[in-house]
Amino acid sequence: MKRRNFIKTTILAGGALNLPSISFASQILKSDKKVTILHTNDQHSRIDPFPPTYAHSSNKGGFARRATLIEAIRQEEPQVLLLDSGDVFQGTPYFNFFGGELEFKLMSKMGYEASTMGNHEFDNGLEGFKKQLPHAQFDFLCSNYDFTNTILEGLTKDYKIINKGGIKIGIFGIGVELEGLVEKKNYLETIYLDPIEIAQDRAYMLKKEKKCDLVICLSHIGYKYPNFPNKVCDVQLCQQTSHIDLVLGGHTHTFFKEPEKYINKEGKEVLLNQVGWAGLLLGRIDYLFTQNNKLKEIAFQTIPIEDYTV
Repeated sequence: MKRRNFIKTTILAGGALNLPSISFASQILKSDKKVTILHTNDQHSRIDPFPPTYAHSSNKGGFARRATLIEAIRQEEPQVLLLDSGDVFQGTPYFNFFGGELEFKLMSKMGYEASTMGNHEFDNGLEGFKKQLPHAQFDFLCSNYDFTNTILEGLTKDYKIINKGGIKIGIFGIGVELEGLVEKKNYLETIYLDPIEIAQDRAYMLKKEKKCDLVICLSHIGYKYPNFPNKVCDVQLCQQTSHIDLVLGGHTHTFFKEPEKYINKEGKEVLLNQVGWAGLLLGRIDYLFTQNNKLKEIAFQTIPIEDYTV
């Protein structure tokens, strides 16, 4: 992917949302084969917007506003894929009272198609997560958590393949190490597998064996850890694997100004993006393909969730 084929577009914070802004990729990328990927991470039960008195995110965020924005994008773009990178649970009284039911119901209404599990999905134990799963009309992809001999066995997926307008997209998910982060009683016999090894295996399978045109990793291992260079992170994931096209990260609540590009172990570029926390931003990445499914161009936006009716 050449630099001239990586197109940056933005909506300035505080700016009005209008149809030209929403349909930016339709204007820039002209093709019958274009996939619009929307993504979130670390929502942390922030159903409502932050109150006006909140210092840093006054009147920002909110599930209803996000739903309105997503629906507006879907009106402009026929092939939309909506994903999340974990930590849907924990952070407001909504979770304390309802245990995640409301979050899953609202995400299902928005049309999420896949998420991975964050460490806070274990906050009410395996029982608490299982209890809420019927409210999630989307798949949880947990490639490096082995739930054999637990009550979650068979209830999550290793990977998922989705076809959007003739583009075959393979998705898998990796989670953070639970030991020392989550109480043992909350994950019990869950076995944590090495994220790099699992990612390499799943990406190879999806790209080479399943012939996916685009491979996405939903990651909840964290962006990077400067003080702990040996701790596995998304930057290492990008650099030490191959066949992954896009890593959508979480866990570290990192606000990326734009997706970062890394060179994988085969010398090819992989994109990494993360959109902070609390549903303050919606990430958008548009992939343009030729008629024979060869990647041609990429465009991106990071869209603040605000009251666009004002």
